[in-house]
Amino acid sequence: MRAVEPLAVVTAATSPLDTLSLDNLKLIYQRKSQIDPEGNRWVPLNLPISDPLRRSFSLTLFSMLPEEQEDYWNVQYFNGITPPKVMASEEAILRFVTSTTGSIGYIRKQKVDSRVKTLLLITPTAEK
Repeated sequence: MRAVEPLAVVTAATSPLDTLSLDNLKLIYQRKSQIDPEGNRWVPLNLPISDPLRRSFSLTLFSMLPEEQEDYWNVQYFNGITPPKVMASEEAILRFVTSTTGSIGYIRKQKVDSRVKTLLLITPTAEK
């Protein structure tokens, strides 16, 4: 069995935010929390639905796979709330977070570099 690699929840290195709870992270990714403590709009980022990191992140945060959240997002979309933006790769998340105020994403801990700061480390749940 392969060791589970921690996921780092990251934002720009210049962000005044230093930490984030798992509960707050869940609210941000459900789009129930729209504004960060500095008054900026949260911009949560996801990887593509088939990406193993996205699948681990969803299982850990919501106890369901991304495709199991479709009904939730259909209702939210009907109410004018869009799901998190999807980025093509961890590098795309790093670049977007660095250049966009209020953005937050997740990457493998080993991918963290000086462009970002880690707000929370998550030990992912293994896929069903």
